[in-house]
Amino acid sequence: MPIFNYQSDSDNSIIALYLSTLISECQNMSSLKVHNSYTRQKEVFEPLTPGHVGMYVCGPTVSGESHLGHARPFITFDFIYRYLLHLGYKVRYVRNITDAGHFEEEGRDAEDKITRKALIEKLEPMELVQKYTNLFHWAMQQFNNLEPSIEPTATGHIVEQIGMIEKIITEGYAYEVEGSVYFDVKKYASKYPYGKLSGRILDDLLETTRDLDGQDEKRNRQDFALWKAAPPEHIMRWTSPWGEGFPGWHIECSAMSTKYLGEQFDIHGGGMDLQFPHHESEIAQSTICNKHIPARYWLHNNMITLNGKKMGKSYGNQIRLTEMFNGSHPLLTQAYTPMTIRFFILQTHYRSTLDFSNEALQAAEKGMKRLWDAYQELNKLNYDPAKERNEEAEALFYKYCGEFDEFMNDDFNTAKVLANMFTLVNNINSLKMGALEKYTLSAECYLYVKKQFKEYLEDILGLKGESLGDDNKLTGVVELLIDIRRDARTKKDYATSDKIRNQLLQLGIVLKDEKDGGISYSFTS
Repeated sequence: MPIFNYQSDSDNSIIALYLSTLISECQNMSSLKVHNSYTRQKEVFEPLTPGHVGMYVCGPTVSGESHLGHARPFITFDFIYRYLLHLGYKVRYVRNITDAGHFEEEGRDAEDKITRKALIEKLEPMELVQKYTNLFHWAMQQFNNLEPSIEPTATGHIVEQIGMIEKIITEGYAYEVEGSVYFDVKKYASKYPYGKLSGRILDDLLETTRDLDGQDEKRNRQDFALWKAAPPEHIMRWTSPWGEGFPGWHIECSAMSTKYLGEQFDIHGGGMDLQFPHHESEIAQSTICNKHIPARYWLHNNMITLNGKKMGKSYGNQIRLTEMFNGSHPLLTQAYTPMTIRFFILQTHYRSTLDFSNEALQAAEKGMKRLWDAYQELNKLNYDPAKERNEEAEALFYKYCGEFDEFMNDDFNTAKVLANMFTLVNNINSLKMGALEKYTLSAECYLYVKKQFKEYLEDILGLKGESLGDDNKLTGVVELLIDIRRDARTKKDYATSDKIRNQLLQLGIVLKDEKDGGISYSFTS
C-alpha cells in the first residue's frame, strides 16, 4: 500500500505518487529474490556492481524456424529484463545467435546443423542463417519482446573462441587429437564440482554416454568437443592452430559472455533443457579460463509440454510459431495471436511445467480479452467530487495492486500478479456499470491503480491490445489481395501467390489455405 496520505489537490497527489514510486523501487531493488539453479535455493539478488546487471541468455540456433517451445525462454527472459529495468537497474542483456558449430553428435562425421540444413534448402549457409535470423526477429517482434542490448553471433567470434581454447589447453584441461580439441572432463571433475548445476554424477555419465563415431579419439567418453576438425565436405570452416575446423557448441557462449559481460557476471539464463550438457560445459570452460564460475545466478525456465510430453522432433509434436499464428498445424483447432500465446505463458510461473492444449490457449484468449477490456475501462474512470469516497473499495485496490511488486520480487511470479489483476476485474466492472453509483475512489487511488496496471500489463508483462482486425478499410485491402492471390494460383502463377502471402506475413497478416479451397486470414499484432 502507498506510504502517502490522501491529498485533495491533484498536483500534490501526483508528486506524492512519484516520490512513493521512487522509494518503492529502491526498496524493491534490495528485496528481489531469484531461484538460483546452481545452489537450488532462492537467494536475494545482489548484482556485482550496484545499480548494474549483466545478463546472458542462450539464443536460437538459426538452422530452422522457432517453435512454440522456443517461445517460452525468450518471453520469460523478456519480462525478467523488463522487471529489472523497472526496478531501476541499468541492464546489459546479451543474447547470442548460434549460426555455426552446433552439432548434435561429436563423432568425426557429425555435421553442423547449419551446413546440413543449407544443403537441404539449397542455400549458402550464411544465406540460410540470415533467413532464419530474420524470421526469429520477426517472431520476437510479434511477441512484443524488447531487443537485447547486444546480439553476438558465433561466427563473429571465432577468434575469441580459439583464444579461450588455447588457454584451456595451456592450463592442461584440453587435448588435441588429429585436428580436434576435447575438454578433459575427468581431470576437471577431480578438482571442481562437475555436475553441480544439472545434478549429474560423473560415474553415471560414463554409463549413459552413447557410442558415437570418433569416440575412440577421446580420452574419456564424456569429454566434449571444443573444436572439430572439418572433413573435406564441410562448408563452414575456419583456420586454427589445430588445422581447419569449426567450434563446438559450448565454447561460443563462454567466449561471448566473457567478451561482453566480463569474467564473471550476474545472471545466466536459458531453458531447463540446457542445464546439461550446455551450461554445465560452459561452467567448466569458463572456470578454467577465468578461475571462477561465470555467472552468480543461473535461471532456467521449465518446458512447454503437449499432452504431457515434451515438445521435440522425436515425438513429432513441434508447432512452429507461424503455424501457431495461422492455425495451420493439424494439432490446432484455430489460430492464436502472439499476445494470446504470451498471456498463456505468463499465467504460469516460469519454473513450472506448462502443458499446451487448444482448451488452455482458448481460455487464455478469453482471459486476455477480459483483462484488457477491464484495463481500458479503468483508464476511463476518474474521481468524482460529487460522490462519497468508498474507502473499503480503495483499500481493496491498494492491497491487490500493492502486492504486484511483492510477487515479482518473489522470483518473478507473473502468475500471482495476473491472479490479483483478475480479482480486481469485477470491481473495475462494478465501477464502470454504476453498481457503486453513489461512491467514487479518490483521485489518488485512481492514479495509483492506473499506474500499477499500466506499468505491469504493458511495461513489465509486455502485453498490448490487439485491435488491428477492427479496421474495416484494412480488412477490405486484405480481401482484395486474397482475390488477386486466388487468381494467381488458378493461373499457376505461384511466384506471385507466394509473394503476396510472404509480404502479408511480414506485415503481421497470416493467410491460411483451407481444405475446401477457401482462404482465411488472421492478424498477429
